[in-house]
Amino acid sequence: MKIIMNDGTVRECEDKAEELHVIRHTAAHVMAQAIKRLYPESMFAYGPATEKGFYYDVDLGERKLTDEDLSAIEAEMRKIVKENLPIKPFILSRSEAVAFMEERGEKYKVEHIGDLAEDAVISFYKQGEYVDMCVGPHLCYTKALKAFKVTQQSGAYWKNDKNNKMLTRINGVAFSTQDELDAYMKLLEEAEKRDHRKIGKEMGLFMICEEGPGFPFFLPKGMALKNALIDYWRDIHTRDNYVEVSTPLIMNRKLWETSGHWDHYKDNMYSTIIDDETYCIKPMNCPGGVMVYKSRPHSYRDLPMRVGELGLVHRHELKGALHGLFRVRCFTQDDAHIFMRKDQITDEIMGVVHLINEVYEKFGFKYFIELSTRPEDSMGSDEDWEAATNGLKNALEKLGLDYIVNEGDGAFYGPKIDFHLEDSLGRTWQCGTIQLDFQMPLNFGLEYTDENNEKQRPIMIHRVCFGSIERFIGILTEHFAGKFPTWLAPVQAKVLLVSEKSSEYAHKIYGMLRDAKIRCEIDERNEKIGYMIREAQTVDRVPYMVIIGQKEAEEGLVSIRSRDGSTVTMTPDEFIAKITTEIKDRI
Repeated sequence: MKIIMNDGTVRECEDKAEELHVIRHTAAHVMAQAIKRLYPESMFAYGPATEKGFYYDVDLGERKLTDEDLSAIEAEMRKIVKENLPIKPFILSRSEAVAFMEERGEKYKVEHIGDLAEDAVISFYKQGEYVDMCVGPHLCYTKALKAFKVTQQSGAYWKNDKNNKMLTRINGVAFSTQDELDAYMKLLEEAEKRDHRKIGKEMGLFMICEEGPGFPFFLPKGMALKNALIDYWRDIHTRDNYVEVSTPLIMNRKLWETSGHWDHYKDNMYSTIIDDETYCIKPMNCPGGVMVYKSRPHSYRDLPMRVGELGLVHRHELKGALHGLFRVRCFTQDDAHIFMRKDQITDEIMGVVHLINEVYEKFGFKYFIELSTRPEDSMGSDEDWEAATNGLKNALEKLGLDYIVNEGDGAFYGPKIDFHLEDSLGRTWQCGTIQLDFQMPLNFGLEYTDENNEKQRPIMIHRVCFGSIERFIGILTEHFAGKFPTWLAPVQAKVLLVSEKSSEYAHKIYGMLRDAKIRCEIDERNEKIGYMIREAQTVDRVPYMVIIGQKEAEEGLVSIRSRDGSTVTMTPDEFIAKITTEIKDRI
């Protein structure tokens, strides 16, 4: 595919990734041209390509777009494509660019130019009557844009600043071919069916109400699921010699100043006044873990010290960014903080990688690893950062694991390893992380006594497996489409009563299941058995339905219908043994 650079030269795309980027970037310009034709008073902010598509942030004044408006924009885009307009670049000086954009009434573009260097030379691309400021490259003609769709709209603050005006963000997707677009749209349809908000409501897992936006309520079935995850977390951490602690939700601001969070994270923290002093609701668990370590003296024999905490944290997220369990304002982090000697770094990181790998394999996730290095806004010496980064690299290389380097995206106190898991729809999610920290032990003056009775500074690992338990439940819900494995299912078996005549036997079976610690329900409504089966299978998504009719009652048996539709008859004890084994082995 040929593309045109901002200097007017034409060349072939280097690879598929560049091709998609150029297609999507061009699609954003075509969409902007369509919007301008339909709504001439509109003004444009940013319009980049994204991983799957493109968007443009637009100031439409008081106009609110409808679904019909989005369809009209897409239809106008198709007209522009058919016109086969040549896309031509040209370059202006900074002052010329300002005058050019002012003349066109594009105040956001003028402000953007003002953020550029004084000696910047600014490139533009023109297609028909539409001109946009852009570094390129782009397709050479609009007709080369073959497969696209306008998908949705949302709100976005100019420059992502809540003090600025809320603009309309119009999103779309674009691919090289119609087949690729069709496959992606089919994936979106499946993702919509699996939306954890929809499934969570159907299954009665959680709710979020107007009185607490971003603060999820876990309902009884959601708590059963959450507790099953927590029980699993505790089992594997006890096995790997972690101890568990609980630290306060609210602590003095001075603690957060010492940790560095106040300087680097205060805009995302909630605070309150107690006894005329500022206290913060914790956004992270790590300073509390540090205080646990600091509470008593330590010898080199105590290390490594692995301290786990299921800590509830609160972070201020913008209301427009909230999304079910994926983006909330309070969540439970499955944290652990490991305090160790320098010679233990590689082994401890390897141990954490093995643990995270075990967790992801349990749920059938694939993943890739990203190593994030020192950001601009960081604390600590060059030597410490180099040592920490090399420690992470050495562990990954010793394990023989491939990884991608993400320059400048580490935490402010240290580099990190992020685990990006892939779900059943091929979507990726960043969940597990391992962060190596030389700074917090220094800030808090942490020590241990070595074999020569001399004071040394420990190294600290911050790490999570699930990340946020709430978010992980959302991911699992969509990954399994609500059809959780037996050990995780909120309701593991549901007794369905065919007729009132079998009620006594059905209640006996229900009691046996409860006595065996199986999470179960009984449905004895005056409904047809087919209706009850469909509801249990497609709404409640129960792994096993225990169907009790007159024949089962007379013979002392149970008919077991699994979620996949197969039915077998067995004794109650046989079924209890089968399901108990699945729960015990977590399968």
